[in-house]
Amino acid sequence: MGTSTKIAAILLLPIALAACADSEGSRSITYTDDRGVANQPYPNNYKVEIVSFMKTYLNNPVGVHEAAMADPVQRVVGGRLRYVSCLRFTPRESDGSYHEPRERAVLYVDGRLDRIIENASEPCAGAVYAPFPALEQMTR
Repeated sequence: MGTSTKIAAILLLPIALAACADSEGSRSITYTDDRGVANQPYPNNYKVEIVSFMKTYLNNPVGVHEAAMADPVQRVVGGRLRYVSCLRFTPRESDGSYHEPRERAVLYVDGRLDRIIENASEPCAGAVYAPFPALEQMTR
């Protein structure tokens, strides 16, 4: 195989792969059976999962104040039906001070924590918060 043939093959490879991907009817790839429209299972272990995740999410999980959480409710986020739980908390800053509270939305897929949305104003609109002392009791 000559050099020009190799270069042509390399340049045509993305086109060939794109054609293969389109042969599936332009479906998105997903690791679950969820297509975004069916009811999701309720995240039964959401409190434990949130505390575990927040220990890694926060630079310093010790000393969180004003922790509150809303129970998971189904909402459409990014065009998909998901359970969303909202958090409000004030973390301790690196200098030991406290600033304004933060609000985060926690998304669940197949009953498990999937990710945190930092701009939670829309998914958490109208959320009813209750104290969440487990977040304030975190250790390293």
